[in-house]
Amino acid sequence: MTASVLKGKTIVLGITGGIAAYKAAALCSRLVQAGADVHVIMTESAVKFIAPLTLQTLSRHHVHTDTFDERDPSAVSHIDLADRADLVVIAPATANILAKMAHGLADDMLSTTVLATTAPVLVAPAMNVHMYAHPAVADNIRLLGQRGVRFVEPGTGQLACGYVGKGRLAEPDEIARAVEACFEERGSLAGRRVLVTAGGTIERIDPVRYITNDSSGKMGIAVAEAARDLGADVTLVATRSVGALPEGVRTVTVESAADMLEAVMDRFDESDIVVKAAAVADYRPVVKHDAKLKKTGGRLVIELEKTADILEEAGRRKTGQFLVGFAAETNDIALYAMDKLRRKNCDLIVANDVTAEGAGFNGDTNAVQLFDEGGLAAEWPVLTKREVGLRLMRLVAERLDARPGKRPDAPSGARDGAGGLAGPKGTVYGEEADS
Repeated sequence: MTASVLKGKTIVLGITGGIAAYKAAALCSRLVQAGADVHVIMTESAVKFIAPLTLQTLSRHHVHTDTFDERDPSAVSHIDLADRADLVVIAPATANILAKMAHGLADDMLSTTVLATTAPVLVAPAMNVHMYAHPAVADNIRLLGQRGVRFVEPGTGQLACGYVGKGRLAEPDEIARAVEACFEERGSLAGRRVLVTAGGTIERIDPVRYITNDSSGKMGIAVAEAARDLGADVTLVATRSVGALPEGVRTVTVESAADMLEAVMDRFDESDIVVKAAAVADYRPVVKHDAKLKKTGGRLVIELEKTADILEEAGRRKTGQFLVGFAAETNDIALYAMDKLRRKNCDLIVANDVTAEGAGFNGDTNAVQLFDEGGLAAEWPVLTKREVGLRLMRLVAERLDARPGKRPDAPSGARDGAGGLAGPKGTVYGEEADS
């Protein structure tokens, strides 16, 4: 690990009650060796797997196990730790602590500290394969992700319970690298405004019927969350088909392509990055009926007209914005992606084959290819949409920083980019295929 990245950073390491708790000792040692000031909190169950004395020796600090064990009368321990933390890491994280975090329970030292902190939180789950796949656990992870909690995904292999599958705690080196990445990336989009679109637009036929598509909005949400986590000031223009909206971003709700065009263009000039990940309808009914259409025969003919092309309009109007488009295709991915990049004056096109396993609409994963003016710029295998969004925004941040000209200053009150939370500003455009 790079000592300069973690040197002087305060990390609260939470350890919960799973067999993988023994790996936390190695993680603690690596963080301390890298220069971090590590304070350990162990749950009641965790101390049954590994002795607090081990972590005390490695961290060189008293290990916290009891909310009411107050050793310094001048400070409330869990509030003091919550305030001092630059990052909270929970490894291993059991299903129990995930549930507590998701639903705001605070019945021990760790859950109380996590609820009180404003620092970023990094979680490394570890549990039985069936527990990890349980809908309740999946929902809790999804909810925490929407709130900005970051995850180090568990590995697949032989579990202590005898099962083989996904649920093994990531190795200490992998978690340590994720910790390092949190400090390296945080603030990389500070000072930038990011505009993201998400979801499938709908075009009314009458008050109860409309034309739409299968977009869930999950990819656009993931991009908005990633931009937020990298310190940008994010505005999300989302359709009503999008589910739970992320915290910490401005949200504008729209319905039709025309609504989205207006919302985007009203905010375009002030944006630095525009990611148009929404699936915008290409056509709309020429006539929108004010009353419900009644059945009048065996056939009904509806005449359609083209909608405005938001991405194309953005490409015409851009004066320096970094413009990202999305392309959901079923064949000839590279051909269509490069054509869209050139016609619509984009800086990047994120393309995917929606017929491929793990890359279609509504799922939580995606597999994408990125194209720029030079052709294929990157190709990522099946990853969670959260990870795709994060990789995309990292790449955009790198390319913006490589452009000539002064980088925008971070807003006042933000912590430095290598340390704690960074403040607003940043933007990206993507279009027509949020899968």
